[in-house]
Formats: sequence, structure tokens, C-alpha cells
Amino acid sequence: MRMLLGTSVAVVAVCLSMFSSATLADQPKVGDTAPAFEMQGSDGKTYSTKDFVGKQAVIIAWFPKAFTGGCTKECKSLKEQGDLLKKFDVAYFTASTDDVKKNAEFAKSLDLDYPILCDPQGKNAAKFGVLKPTGLVADRISFIIGKDGKILAVDSKDNTENHGKDLADQLEKLGVAKK
Repeated sequence: MRMLLGTSVAVVAVCLSMFSSATLADQPKVGDTAPAFEMQGSDGKTYSTKDFVGKQAVIIAWFPKAFTGGCTKECKSLKEQGDLLKKFDVAYFTASTDDVKKNAEFAKSLDLDYPILCDPQGKNAAKFGVLKPTGLVADRISFIIGKDGKILAVDSKDNTENHGKDLADQLEKLGVAKK
């Protein structure tokens, strides 16, 4: 029994370490083609890469968990500072591994004017290299994806209260087209 338990623990540890290094190694960098994604939004619509490539830039701002302090501040900042983002030809979203129901409730509680993308199995978070190895939770990392589908910026130092403004400043510096 001890041997079986010891073997099981070792297998789990190896799997977690492999998963952890794979997600970190796979995080796209500036200039890489963005991972293909498809996620349901808190508004019930499904959003995917094909909706944007060749049409407009995209922001996906990953956050750990709905209804938590930093995530609430970040989501609110994209709403409150959304007028700055709306000057650009960009679709913007926050995203988490929470399910659609929870993110829909979260979006409603904050009266958000943009959808939260939902990735309850963590498949898209893994593609973006933001899935934490300790559980089904994403790191707080934002990606700006150009109209051509290439990563323009990766922001892992989000200031949650001013993230909307910070993203708009990045869009300006990157020369993303304005409306």
C-alpha cells in the first residue's frame, strides 16, 4: 500500500511539473502568432480568433477569479476607462477560467459594457501560457493582438485600478489604428 501511495504521489508530481513547465514555455511572446482561441463570453456569444484576424486588434486581459478584489478593480477599470480604449479599432475582453454563469453574474454585478471570456476547462489559458500550475486559475496577464494576429504586447505587470488607461496608452504607443 505504501509503495502504491508513493508511486501515485510521484506520478502526480511529475505530471504537475511537466504541465507547469509546458504552460510557462508556451506563453507567446511579442511577434509570435497569437494562439487560436474560442471562448463563450459572459454575454452568451462565442468569440474566436477568426472573428478578428484581418479585421481588428484584440485585447485579452486574463484574471484569476471573479468576485475577488484585484479582479473586480481590473474589470471595473476597463469599463470606467473604456472610452480611452474605444478610440481604437480594438475588441477588448477580460478572461478567466470561471464558468459562464459565474462570469455572467460577475459582469452583471459590475454593469460591464464588454464581455468576459470564459474558459472553465483552462484550454485557452494553457494555450496562452497563463494557467497556474496550482489549479484551474489564470495568471493576471494581458495580451494585445494585432489585426494581423501577431502578439503586439504582453503585460504581466497590470495595475488593476488603471489597467484600461494603461492598455490605451500601449495601443497608442504601438500605433494601433484609431476608429
